[in-house]
Amino acid sequence: MIQTLEWTDKGVRFIDQTKLPTEEVYVTCKTHQQVADVIRNMVVRGAPAIGVAAGMGIALGVNNSKAETTGDLKRDFDAICDLISKTRPTAVNLFWAIRRMQEKFDRIRIRPIPQIKRDLIEEAQRMHAEDIAANQAMGRHGATLMPSDGGVLTHCNAGALATAGYGTALGVIRAAVEQGKKIHVYADETRPFLQGSRLTAWELMKDGIPTTVISDNMAGAMMKQGKIGAIVVGADRIAANGDVANKIGTYTVAILAKEHGIPFYVAAPISTVDMACPDGAGIPIEQRDGKEVTHIAGKQMVPDGVAVENPAFDVTPAKYVAAIITERGVARAPYDESLRRLAGQEAEVQK
Repeated sequence: MIQTLEWTDKGVRFIDQTKLPTEEVYVTCKTHQQVADVIRNMVVRGAPAIGVAAGMGIALGVNNSKAETTGDLKRDFDAICDLISKTRPTAVNLFWAIRRMQEKFDRIRIRPIPQIKRDLIEEAQRMHAEDIAANQAMGRHGATLMPSDGGVLTHCNAGALATAGYGTALGVIRAAVEQGKKIHVYADETRPFLQGSRLTAWELMKDGIPTTVISDNMAGAMMKQGKIGAIVVGADRIAANGDVANKIGTYTVAILAKEHGIPFYVAAPISTVDMACPDGAGIPIEQRDGKEVTHIAGKQMVPDGVAVENPAFDVTPAKYVAAIITERGVARAPYDESLRRLAGQEAEVQK
């Protein structure tokens, strides 16, 4: 299994996804500030992986703290959480992980400082293990929805590289292949950061799963030609009503799927579901540096001075989503009911 990130005695170790597919390079962060930079600069990316990275970054920062009293440690802890929270705004897993570490700290703050540090490290490692297990469960639930043979389209990278391991959307595909289904993956290149052509194709080729990279504007033609039997993507945040924020271009794919009568599935852990966000209008959309659009591999591709838009995500309305695959089962419309049930929110809402 690809080691996207891991806790080591020397720090938090990440595969540098900005260097793939031509270089397989690893970086080790020794401070929480370095982890924040790694998240911000997309050395690590993908909502579940960002969440686990946040947990490990917080644990690393606390472990490095020189605080001699619990009060001083709490001040350091709060500052670490604040810095990590400002890295990427859209992926709700980041904030889920921060809240989880905050709740853990509150429960153990009466313990000796060395014990608090050990407990927070264990919590971050637990998040890592739980994410892999959740992805494998998600794969089992989603594999039944995949065609027995034929093409499956995916957009961006929702694989092992976007998680602690195995993957969400690619986890569904992996599980289907493990069950004997003969799937050929069509990977949108995913402009402007090219997660599909650089990362998804690299992962699937390592697994020996047949893969064809297409440019984003080829997806409709592939559907019309009957080459696509299903679409499965990941998510960075899912609103309570089932609206889905995912990599820019996902909305276009979903509309094309609807027009061609092809099921459009979303695979994401429960931690990606934001029950406090009623619909997609409330999801913040990260705006990234326009240079990602104007330059490819360092070469300028547009005229000087031209205006550029670079939203990292778009929102797909729930009406285009055939099902949302989670580690706890498959949610279908009406999503405000099915997601609430899977998220365990039923009793809270009734109160």
